[in-house]
Amino acid sequence: MNFTDLTPLAVVLPIFGAALTFLLIRHPKAQQTVSIALLSITLLLEISLLAQVWNGGTVAVKLGAWMPPFGVVLVVDQFSSLMLVVSSAVGLAVLIYATGQGAADGDSEGPVSIFHPTYLILMAGVSNAFLSGDLFNLYVGFEILLTASYVLMTLGGTGPRVRAGVTYVVVSVVSSLLFLIAIAMIYGATGTINMADLAVKLGHLDPGTQTVLHLMLLIAFGIKAAVFPLSFWLPDSYPTAPAPVTAVFAGLLTKVGVYAMVRTETLLFPTEDLNNLLMVVALLTMVVGILGAIAQTDIKRLLSFTLVSHIGYMVFGLALSSKVGLGAAVYYVIHHITVQTSLFLVTGLIERRGGTTSIDRLGGLAKLSPLLGFLFFVPAMNLAGIPPFSGFLGKVGLLQAGVNLGTPLAWVLVAGGVAVSLLTLLAIARVWNRAFWRRPEDAEFPDPALLAGSSGDTKTTLPRMMVGPTIGLVGMGLLLTVFAGPLVQVADASAQEMLQRTSYVHAVLGDEGVSALEQNTAAEVKR
Repeated sequence: MNFTDLTPLAVVLPIFGAALTFLLIRHPKAQQTVSIALLSITLLLEISLLAQVWNGGTVAVKLGAWMPPFGVVLVVDQFSSLMLVVSSAVGLAVLIYATGQGAADGDSEGPVSIFHPTYLILMAGVSNAFLSGDLFNLYVGFEILLTASYVLMTLGGTGPRVRAGVTYVVVSVVSSLLFLIAIAMIYGATGTINMADLAVKLGHLDPGTQTVLHLMLLIAFGIKAAVFPLSFWLPDSYPTAPAPVTAVFAGLLTKVGVYAMVRTETLLFPTEDLNNLLMVVALLTMVVGILGAIAQTDIKRLLSFTLVSHIGYMVFGLALSSKVGLGAAVYYVIHHITVQTSLFLVTGLIERRGGTTSIDRLGGLAKLSPLLGFLFFVPAMNLAGIPPFSGFLGKVGLLQAGVNLGTPLAWVLVAGGVAVSLLTLLAIARVWNRAFWRRPEDAEFPDPALLAGSSGDTKTTLPRMMVGPTIGLVGMGLLLTVFAGPLVQVADASAQEMLQRTSYVHAVLGDEGVSALEQNTAAEVKR
C-alpha cells in the first residue's frame, strides 16, 4: 500500500478529532478516548510515511486539480517525516499526561471541552507546518498552531496566565506579520511561493534583493524559534501555563520555527552569505540563555532559559552548512524535543509532590519519591550533555563539524558550546542539590507539606496517568542513546538530502525543475 497517498490525513485526522471532541462536550471520558485514539492513529500513519519515504525517496502530494507551482502541495521527505513522528509521539505522551492531570484535579485547570479540541488543532498545525511545500501554507500552519496555543496558554484564566498570554500574542502577531510581508515580497519578486519553484527562481534575483528576502524570513522564523535577541518573550510566557501545555510548547513550538529555518536555509538560500551572522546569533543565544538559567530559582523559568540556550546549538549546526553540522543539528533537534518535554512533565510532577517549583522551598524529594528523583536525573543529565547520553553525542557532532570548518568564528563557537554545556550542568546540579538532595528543613522557605512528608505524615501519591507518559518520554530519551548509531545515520542522510536539494525539487517539479536547478547551480559556481 502506498501510504504517501494518505499524507493529508496527518493534518485532517487531528482536525476531525477536534470537531468530534467538541461535539462530545458533555462526555469528558468519550472526549479523552477519541483524542488519544485519533492521535495514536495519526502517529501510526506518520511512522508508515517515514518508512516509505526512507525506502522510496521524497514524495509530493498534490491537492486538488491544480499542479505545482500553482496548487497546494504537501512534501514528505526524510526530515519532515522524522519530525512528524517525533512530534506526534511527544504530543501523544503529553495528551495522556494532561488527561491524567485533569482526572486528578477534577479539571480545575481548564474544561476538558476546551482543552482536547484545542490541543488537536495545535497538533494539526504542527503537522501542516512540517508538510507544507509552499510558504503560504507554512504560514497557515503557523497560524493554526499559534491560534490554538493562545487558548491553551490562558487555560484557567488566572492573572499571570492572561498577562503572559498577551505578551505571547503580541510577539506572535508581529512575527506572523513579518512572515506575511516576506511572502508578499518574495511573490512580488519571483511570481511564486512554492518552495521547490523558489529554489530555482531565487537564484535569478539580484544578490541585494536575495539578501533582503533572506533576512526577512530569518527574522520572522527567529522570533518563532526564540533565538537571541528575539527570545525575550519566552521565559515570561511559557512558565505560567499548565504543566502539560508548557511541556508541549517547549518541546514543539520553538522547533517548528527551527524547522522553518532549516528548510528555507537549505532549500531557498543555500549560499553561505549569512552564515557568519547565524554563527554569532547561535553563540549569543547559547550564552545569554544559559546565563539567564543560572540566575533562576524557579525550575520552570530555569528550564525555559535552557530551552532558549539550546536553540543556539541547533542554529550552530545550521550555520555550518555542512553534512556533519546539519546532520548533528537534526539529531539534536530530535533529542531536544524529547528531553525538554520530559523535563517539563517531571517539573509538573515536582509541583504536585512538593507544592511548588521554587528551589528555595523544595528539599528531600529524592528521599520522598525516589522515582521522581530518577525521572528528573536522567533527562537532566541528558540535557547537560553528560556521556553517554544523546545530548553528549549531539554536541560532539556539532563540535566536530565546527572543528572541521576551522575558521576563527567556528572555533569561538566550539569553545562557547563547551562552556555552555558545563554551565548547563551547573544549573541542573544546583536544582538537584537543592530540590532533591538536601533535607526539607534546610530549605530557605521550607514547604510544610514537605516537612510533613519527611516525617512520614503524608500520603501524597503521583497519578499513574501522569507518571506513565513521563516514564515513556524519559525512556524515549534513553533510546536515542541506545540507537544513536542508526539515528545518526538517519540524520546524516536527511542532511545530505536537504543540502543536495534535487530530491525535493524533483518530487514537486519533476525533471524540468531539476534541470533548471542544476543550471542555476552551475552558473553560481562560475560566478
